[in-house]
Amino acid sequence: MKSHFAMAIVAASAVMVLSQSEALARTRSHGHQATPSDVEQVAVSGEGTETGTASYYSSRYNGRLTSSGRRYDPKELTAAHPWLPFGTKLVVRCAATGRSIVVTVTDRLPSNRRLVDLSRSAAEQLGIVRRGIAQVSITPV
Repeated sequence: MKSHFAMAIVAASAVMVLSQSEALARTRSHGHQATPSDVEQVAVSGEGTETGTASYYSSRYNGRLTSSGRRYDPKELTAAHPWLPFGTKLVVRCAATGRSIVVTVTDRLPSNRRLVDLSRSAAEQLGIVRRGIAQVSITPV
């Protein structure tokens, strides 16, 4: 499974280089289009997509250091993933709400039961704060 993500990252990088003026990733369900500074103009190929359960960080982690050395800020669009490199951008799509966002991997996820752990802001934009967990798909870009 890891090799599929690695191939998807390489493919997505090539697409970004070749299509600088292509479609921007959609970041909110209400139609807001991301700007190049938000998402570095990405095109999602769909390869390397993985589905599973997402949760979000509790408030007790506010200000703590993440595995990447950055401090966790609940207002940023960040995520924890078990093995993807720090700085990897992921499109996270929530099956229940139909919303999608782009987050950056800044931490490690020690749980085998979760696919990704999201920042509070990311969870709010996906509409999963009340539930606490949700079925999502993630695609590296």
